[in-house]
Amino acid sequence: MTQASSRYRTLLASAIGAALLLGSVTQVHAQSAADRVKQERERRAAEAAENKQDVAAETYPNAKRQPSKVKASARMSPKLQKMVDLYDEDKGAEARAAAEEIIASERSNEYDRAFAAQLAAQAAYDADDMAGAMAYLQQAIDFDGLDNNGHFGAMLMLAQLQLQEEMYAESLKTLDTFLDLSASSQPEHLVLKGNALYRMERYPEAVQILKQAVDSSPDPRADWLQLLMAVYSETGQEAEASAIAEKIGSQNPNDKRAQLNLAAAYQQADQMDKAAGVLEKLRAAGQLSEDREYRQLYALYLNLEGKEKNAAEVINEGLQKGILKGDFQTYLAQAQAYYFSDQTAPAIEAYRKAAPLDDNGATYLNLAKVLWQEERITEAKEAARQAKAKGLERPDEADQIIALPGN
Repeated sequence: MTQASSRYRTLLASAIGAALLLGSVTQVHAQSAADRVKQERERRAAEAAENKQDVAAETYPNAKRQPSKVKASARMSPKLQKMVDLYDEDKGAEARAAAEEIIASERSNEYDRAFAAQLAAQAAYDADDMAGAMAYLQQAIDFDGLDNNGHFGAMLMLAQLQLQEEMYAESLKTLDTFLDLSASSQPEHLVLKGNALYRMERYPEAVQILKQAVDSSPDPRADWLQLLMAVYSETGQEAEASAIAEKIGSQNPNDKRAQLNLAAAYQQADQMDKAAGVLEKLRAAGQLSEDREYRQLYALYLNLEGKEKNAAEVINEGLQKGILKGDFQTYLAQAQAYYFSDQTAPAIEAYRKAAPLDDNGATYLNLAKVLWQEERITEAKEAARQAKAKGLERPDEADQIIALPGN
């Protein structure tokens, strides 16, 4: 099997899963006209042998749409096979041209045209022509010549591409039609609609359908849970969001992303101690690797009573590893962490690093106050003068320190 043939057999699903927080959905299979005729014959043979309908191969047994009974026409079968062969040979542009010829031919029936449009959609997608891919998929649907698996698969792929291209209203319309005609209650299909609703900021509706999808699945995927968690957060249901985050976190203890999501959920629910605990475990395991992750942890510690010393430790480690940037915010946080954990000498040194980086003289003034408290009057006066030189809203505070008796 060539690489192109393999791509066609999965059609568009694999290419857009990550961007939508979704994996692949029902796939549109690439079968030649001869393959489809053979499959139909085998299916009918099985029916005759068992005297019952073979529903195992039918993904949509309760569909309202009656599957097309039309098969590849004898006249166009060679052209269909040539079209597929061209695609399998990585000749996408030529395959697309062959598809256009089949679609335009008066000798083609609805199956010929739908199948050709289906393959042309993949060729267009491979060429990064998203508009073309969506147009071909719509044609494949409108020709109404495929079996239910192929027809509804094309609808799902169209909906996914519409989501990817931020055509949210169009995607939702496609999905509503799909769900109505297919009568599908598969959780992966419900999640796709929930995603569209989420992106349209229709959060209450998104919660309802996403919860239905999650509850109906014996093993809901982590990305589905993350999407539901995001919707809960948008609607202020922080307890529900935290519960989902805990579930994801417990299922994926070594998954950094899952643990960061858990910390964020705790933080949104104002459970700062729990959020800090999750991030601290990641730090202990050496998994904090970005500036923002260290900043999140030390900020949490600074907002927790009695945890200022922990904040200082996190800042020092981040600076030593070169992960935290030595900028104004970092040095100011370091100064505060030291000061409020009664480590005055390192607090003064941190203030000295932060003050020149401040936009005004506020940090120099804080340095002056700390030096004054330590009875280092000469240094306090100099810091106060630097504060005034850099600009203060209330220079009178600096003047009071400058006016102190002594050098």
